[in-house]
Amino acid sequence: MSGCNCGGAHGHGGGGPYAEGRELVEFVAQAHGGALRRREIPGGGLAATCQGCQAPFVLKTFVGSCPSCGGVHAVSPPRASDPANIQYAGDGFSLAG
Repeated sequence: MSGCNCGGAHGHGGGGPYAEGRELVEFVAQAHGGALRRREIPGGGLAATCQGCQAPFVLKTFVGSCPSCGGVHAVSPPRASDPANIQYAGDGFSLAG
């Protein structure tokens, strides 16, 4: 199911696709067995500004890192049409696996 609004029904827990901050990043990274994290955002990605170091970059996949500082950012499929919906996991966060 693409872009589901399941709120955790697939066993990945968390606050769902409308969570914020680290909670959203963890949700998207784990959604659909982790497959969503590497899926490309339609249209070539979203122009973003790193919420950690303020460097500009393009978030090309639903979970990605700032090339300057490594800060992890994510956006959920239902909200991927607007760069304002990109969430930052916070300083020192890294993805396992």
